[in-house]
Amino acid sequence: MDLKQFFTTSWRKVLGILLIIGGIFGLFLPFLQGIAMILGGLVLIGNKTAEQWLARMREKLKAWRKS
Repeated sequence: MDLKQFFTTSWRKVLGILLIIGGIFGLFLPFLQGIAMILGGLVLIGNKTAEQWLARMREKLKAWRKS
């Protein structure tokens, strides 16, 4: 992987994560479109990364329910 491709993928992931965080806030704030921001963030970070992240969140939720 060359340097340009590395920075491009890194910035896409950073922007995607920021959109997801903004989307979570947007679910509670009336002036932000929460769902649209979350979906945009998931598209930016990529399918495989999103699946891994969601799987980790599911495991944490299951552990939280058990305690």
